[in-house]
Amino acid sequence: MARRFPPAMTTLGALREPSIEAFDALAALQQPGEATALLFPEAVGPPPGWEVIRSFLLPQFIHVGDVPAPPKIEPEALGDSDSPAMYELARLTKPGPFGLRTYQLGGYYGVYRAGRLAAMAGERLQLPGYTEVSAVCTHPDFAGQGLAAGLVATVAGRIRARGETPFLHVVAENTRAIALYERLGFRRRREIPMLVVRRR
Repeated sequence: MARRFPPAMTTLGALREPSIEAFDALAALQQPGEATALLFPEAVGPPPGWEVIRSFLLPQFIHVGDVPAPPKIEPEALGDSDSPAMYELARLTKPGPFGLRTYQLGGYYGVYRAGRLAAMAGERLQLPGYTEVSAVCTHPDFAGQGLAAGLVATVAGRIRARGETPFLHVVAENTRAIALYERLGFRRRREIPMLVVRRR
């Protein structure tokens, strides 16, 4: 009735339906003070006893056509030893929910410059035939070098090579990222209600 990733991976969870019983089941999966981000087909509110931390519409984009050739960068696969650097980059740039173990959800790739993780992108949610491109972020010191474009194209290309369709989510205010994704062949599909809640 309720599922939730380990918080070290991501704060995302899911309910079979937005019922009191489902929220009770979610509460049993949370530690005191923990929040869970939920996606719904339509906007809903939680039952009494829950605090809404944030509620908004999250644009979803799906890739159509071929993936353009990525800019000439040298992405490398990221793993256990990169986790602290990935976490710090995500904390700085705030691409969305990201924990020390998020990279275990799928293939993550990054670019290092002068010994620092300059940019990264990877895979998160996976559905039959579809994989989400996620955690696209670039350190401000390395912005404007085409790193995000190269990494998104790399990740999307790998997803396409498996016969799957890439999709992604981006906050509506991030118009610069939206323009980049549209140049890479992503098209807006719909807006999905997101609700971030915790038990009072």
